[in-house]
Amino acid sequence: MRGPLVVLGDSLLDIDLDGTAERLAPDSPVPVLDELTEHPRPGGAGLAATMAARDGHEVVLVTALGDDEAGRRVEALLAGVQLVRLPYDGPTSVKKRVRAGGQSLLRLDSGSRPGTVHRLSPAELTTVTDALAGAGAVLVADYGRGVSGVPELRDLLGALRQRVPMVWDPHPRGSQPVPGARLVTPNRSEAALFAGRIGLSTPAGRTMLAEVGARAAGLVAGWEAQAVAVTLGEHGALLSYGAGAPVVTPAPAVRSVDPCGAGDRFAVSAAVALGSGRVTVEAVTDAVLDAAAYVAAGGPASLAGSARGPEPTREPTRAGPVRELVASVSRQGGTVVATGGCFDLLHAGHVATLRAARRLGDCLVVCLNSDDSVRRLKGPSRPLVPAADRARVLEALECVDAVVVFDEDTPVEVLRQLRPDVWAKGGDYAGADVPEAAVLESWGGQAVVLPYLQGRSTSQLVRTATERAHTMSNHEETSP
Repeated sequence: MRGPLVVLGDSLLDIDLDGTAERLAPDSPVPVLDELTEHPRPGGAGLAATMAARDGHEVVLVTALGDDEAGRRVEALLAGVQLVRLPYDGPTSVKKRVRAGGQSLLRLDSGSRPGTVHRLSPAELTTVTDALAGAGAVLVADYGRGVSGVPELRDLLGALRQRVPMVWDPHPRGSQPVPGARLVTPNRSEAALFAGRIGLSTPAGRTMLAEVGARAAGLVAGWEAQAVAVTLGEHGALLSYGAGAPVVTPAPAVRSVDPCGAGDRFAVSAAVALGSGRVTVEAVTDAVLDAAAYVAAGGPASLAGSARGPEPTREPTRAGPVRELVASVSRQGGTVVATGGCFDLLHAGHVATLRAARRLGDCLVVCLNSDDSVRRLKGPSRPLVPAADRARVLEALECVDAVVVFDEDTPVEVLRQLRPDVWAKGGDYAGADVPEAAVLESWGGQAVVLPYLQGRSTSQLVRTATERAHTMSNHEETSP
């Protein structure tokens, strides 16, 4: 993406108070929480900015924070984010979730009544103008506290929309999206609420997709947006351009304990994808997959710890948080399995090996050779299928949990970063030393060899296709 992601919107302070609940209070049937641990993080637009920064992107956050302890805590938590503060006279909103065993028991809010974002001084307006002028993409994270309704900011966003992709994540108490936004991302309940506000009615007795599709098409027209993507939770997302059949991207099945922040993950991934030159339907597909991976990795729990750097060197497939997935499985005592290869022309032998590898543990990560790596290993005529497509085919397999592309000749470096428990190789290594065994041993992992289906190989498929094409060509030349 050329230029930073500029996130503009309302920032909050989110705090999780996690404890253990092993008994009930003697005076009432309520759980008693012991050993409470506080886990603070930025919320709202601050969370979106943090997610993008942890993905390795340059991020500028334009937001309002109160001159209070909560505001100072949010600012301190914005690691890797360039902050542009707006003049604001209200408190910083704080949302505390009391949790036990991964489940929320209670939420405590403070600072809920928003203040006012005052008129920007010439110097402040210049700072915001310069930030937006250099943006590779803009994400408006509206949490209903007034930032997206500031007239000067709306004028700047309106002037920007023709040359920079803008994603608008709306809020029921927020402002209407600026006309011309590339993509607006309400969830299903928000879409129904917004549709009612602009006078849209949905006929009764229709299917869920028909109702959502009609609302999304109406919102495209009512908001004068280029497209609307309605997020549907475990069902994925529906994308409408206002006319024609909508595009539905189903979400992969994941176990969800805490989906908090999944909407922000969706919006961030969509904005980054659009800023990187992907078309809208590709951006929505990436966003659905990344949101599902975020939820599978534990949701907000996956954000604990220091900010992560960029993913291992890879070609643009999807920016799913593979490390968070691996860390989540490890935290739960599961076994992380990895395997690798070129997977050019996926065949039955590959599928058999992948299925066998997945049965060795609780998560399977495929380390995929990049196009340059394949060319060095297989010659200038390979690969036949580019890395982005090879990754998508692998991700479509039920036995594959994640794919990461690496550019080196061997997967040793990416293995050092992921640190799987098991490294599985095809049976052509049986009885021989597995090259990656030593690096697995360095952290107590194990390299294993899996049985391989004989007579299945990409090279053999290529030879067969070439021979048949040559035979058909000779036949056509000799036919009368």
